[in-house]
Amino acid sequence: MIESSPSHTGRSGVAARTVNLAAVLSLGVLTACSDGGDSSPAAPTEPPAEVVPFQELYDQGISRYLGEYTPMLSEADGDIVQHKFGAGDGPLCRNGSEYQMATFDQGSENLVIYLEGGGVCWSTFCSANTEATAGIGQVGLLDPNREDNPVRDWNQVFVPYCDGGLHGSDADRDVDLDGDGNVELQRGLRNLSAALDVAVNTFPAAKRILLTGESAGGFGTVFATPLVRSLFPDARIDVVNDSGVGVLRPGEPDFILDRLEEWNASAFIPESCPECIADDGHLTEYLIWQLEQDTSIKRGMLSYNRDFTISVFFVGIGQDAFEEALYEEMAQLNEALPGRNNSWIPAGVGHTFLRDEPDQTAGGVPVLDWVGYLLSDSEEWVSVED
Repeated sequence: MIESSPSHTGRSGVAARTVNLAAVLSLGVLTACSDGGDSSPAAPTEPPAEVVPFQELYDQGISRYLGEYTPMLSEADGDIVQHKFGAGDGPLCRNGSEYQMATFDQGSENLVIYLEGGGVCWSTFCSANTEATAGIGQVGLLDPNREDNPVRDWNQVFVPYCDGGLHGSDADRDVDLDGDGNVELQRGLRNLSAALDVAVNTFPAAKRILLTGESAGGFGTVFATPLVRSLFPDARIDVVNDSGVGVLRPGEPDFILDRLEEWNASAFIPESCPECIADDGHLTEYLIWQLEQDTSIKRGMLSYNRDFTISVFFVGIGQDAFEEALYEEMAQLNEALPGRNNSWIPAGVGHTFLRDEPDQTAGGVPVLDWVGYLLSDSEEWVSVED
């Protein structure tokens, strides 16, 4: 056993640790040389206000659970430490089962935060994980022994997915989709916040972070980006979104707006940016807004051009419409954020790469090599497609 502590502890001052503000007060002294002239101090000048990335979202409440929950139990299983949260009003999975997450310490100053995928749920549709995965599936990008893995020696935080709300939900709902009268616990924001608190408490000195995830976890990186920045204000953060790139239903903005309202996640959209969910129905404008807020972040977007899981099963627009929208939205992102947002798009109908198909190529470039180009700031990190 590594640690045992209460499952719910309050901690104030989350906003205060969002950034490290440097207050610099300059006092200028003017001297005038004249017959009998006096020297007198000039009035103090105020330093320019520092812009805090994502402050509007923090003010809207997205960080409300940071610092609120600690594991009931943290215990080692080999080199992996499993952190388990108890019952109550805190982190839980959809079916009320215990939430848990895992860390892997290799003594690095660099950290991978990996968000698991596994379906989605809303009031009229539900197909998603109901329990939190134990351990870390150390394959592909998370394989510490794989020679072509650019993060093989980085520390790891694995964030399981079991809320059905893309890691951002905060709603307990009465549902009866299968006639059993159960309550649906969609507590993704509490789960994600608790896991990220474990991350910063375990690896407080992380200098570089790769925030990534597949499918629902790819979408989850959108929710997680401002929260990770809040907890790691001085770290370099890069994001790789694997198959959750924000292509939804063309011309139907209410599709995502209704989901956000149902999941009680609307606070992630800034009130000052009504165009962040544009009439085209996709998340592109919001993704641009995020990188305009934090100009230090780079982001890579991965997707099959005809991803069947997203286009047919979850979004229901068909592969032709998905392919057309995918190329248009990725081009818009890449053009709006040159050198900071690139896409990697192989031809095919599959779904996710970083753990499931780490040998896949697009435009002749293996996906793990492409991630490595991003992390090393290589000139070879450019958008590629088949």
